[in-house]
Amino acid sequence: MNLDDMRRYVDEIEATPFNVLMNQASADVRAILLKSLDYHELTPDEGLTLYTAQGDDLRATIKAADLARAEDVGEEVTYVVNRNINFTNICFVGCQFCGFKRQKWESDAYDHADATILAKVADAVARGATEVCMQGGINPDMPAFKYRDLLVAIKSHFPDIHIHAFSPMEIMYGARRTRMEYPEYIAMLREAGLGSIPGTAAEILDDSVREILSHKKVDVAAWVEIITTAHTLGVPTTSTIMYGHVENPLHVVNHLDLLRSIQKRTHGFTEFVPLRFIHENTVLFRKGLVKPPANPFLDLQMYAFARLFLRGQIDNLQTSWVKLGVDLAAVTLKAGCNDFSGTLMEESITAQAGGTAGEFVAVDLIEDHARAAGRVAVERSTLYKKLYDRKAPNGARPIAPSLQPLDHHASGGSGCG
Repeated sequence: MNLDDMRRYVDEIEATPFNVLMNQASADVRAILLKSLDYHELTPDEGLTLYTAQGDDLRATIKAADLARAEDVGEEVTYVVNRNINFTNICFVGCQFCGFKRQKWESDAYDHADATILAKVADAVARGATEVCMQGGINPDMPAFKYRDLLVAIKSHFPDIHIHAFSPMEIMYGARRTRMEYPEYIAMLREAGLGSIPGTAAEILDDSVREILSHKKVDVAAWVEIITTAHTLGVPTTSTIMYGHVENPLHVVNHLDLLRSIQKRTHGFTEFVPLRFIHENTVLFRKGLVKPPANPFLDLQMYAFARLFLRGQIDNLQTSWVKLGVDLAAVTLKAGCNDFSGTLMEESITAQAGGTAGEFVAVDLIEDHARAAGRVAVERSTLYKKLYDRKAPNGARPIAPSLQPLDHHASGGSGCG
């Protein structure tokens, strides 16, 4: 199914009255959808039924998700003006799904000096960004307090920028390097200027799956401990899933059930972000362990199911244009999504894995897609404060020319030894 067919499919669902679609659905799905729309929590078994829905059942599920979205968050499509900064691609972890990491001796390895990172932040601020999102590889030569010192450097020059940084894997590694417990370490980062943490490194929160994806990576118990510790300390996080690789539907449902249980305890998740696996340049694909998704409806199934299953706990459902492409991401706005992610300005991890969506989306383009969906785009902060009286002055500009390198190539040393 091509993009035009997908648009027609979703537009037809949007134009069809809900009662008509419900009458065409199976009795089991009708009951589950009515339960969710009546704000009753779905069981994992009910969630599994929705996530695997096909045909008329899927059409009714998508319609219900769109109705739930309208009730939960209204007709605004939010977005954040931000810049993504991948500060190093040197990494020893060896995730099988990653095309980004390099060994330090490889010709295209890098480990940016603070001056380069500050130049990127300055460029972001000049273009209207309210947030920088920073993640990188796990560099074995990183100084123990590198993450803290990087936060201090940025905040000393740009005190108003929100720093959304350091996945749970990076937090685990940083805490080990400093020999600090998680509460002490995260509190130190918070005091240094950390505003929120990406809930990445989640992939699928099942250790049997994680062993296939990356046996060196943070396990489920540690991921949960780091996330809940951050929430307890007043540091909010996003929540994510990576789908479309070696997982099965039950893994997905159990993953969302775990996120939902965490949110009930901590209320620290700002949003849920489904991230489709990009396979082209990964070890998993080269080994023949994964194939391109054969199910053309997988993304719609994921977004619609997530909206209904997380209802009442996580209101903001973010589409991922960098994974899906901007046009398909716009289609998901009619399947439960209310947030269009950020402008990014640069993005390396997905691009290195084979993603072709680009590294920047202009504010004007987000507004056009929201308008085409019959809604209105509204800029927000990282923590979902609506910025009605502001439009980023430079947020709609194309990505700036590459900055002049201010650091040494990683293979020749970057001052991080």
